[in-house]
Amino acid sequence: MNPLYDSVLTVRAVRTGDSEAVRAIRNHAVETTTAIWTGVTMTADEARAWVEGHVCRGAMFVAETGDHVVGYACFAPWRDKEGYRYSLEDSVYVAPHQQGRGVGRALMTPLLEAARAAGAHRMYADIEAGNTASLRLHESLGFERVGVLREVGTKFGRWLDLAILELAL
Repeated sequence: MNPLYDSVLTVRAVRTGDSEAVRAIRNHAVETTTAIWTGVTMTADEARAWVEGHVCRGAMFVAETGDHVVGYACFAPWRDKEGYRYSLEDSVYVAPHQQGRGVGRALMTPLLEAARAAGAHRMYADIEAGNTASLRLHESLGFERVGVLREVGTKFGRWLDLAILELAL
């Protein structure tokens, strides 16, 4: 039996000590998917600083099976300018061996609650338009598609469309 499949899934606020596990999940997505539109992986120091910033804001959660982090979700400002201060963007990533098992939904529930508690007004999800699993997850949580930007980015030598989804908090 594989303990990663047989353990109970728990979701909790991220801790600084989770940065290496979060980095591994993120870097895998960078290297193998079009979910993150960069080819630059995160170093250990960058991951530690990034996670610490989310810890301070209560803006990241991890999912664990046993003592293994198998996914994370976080929110950040949607845009940097002050006028957007009540609008957030989410990110949710799950280790490949745990995808399709409800981990993303389990992560998004407390993330949305934390965003509401922080006083956010809207949350946005910018999703590569071919990522049907992420689109379905967000739509099942009440996000609505508000637009598609055609061929706005590239990765792996392909032009990519960006679906924009919105949720009133």
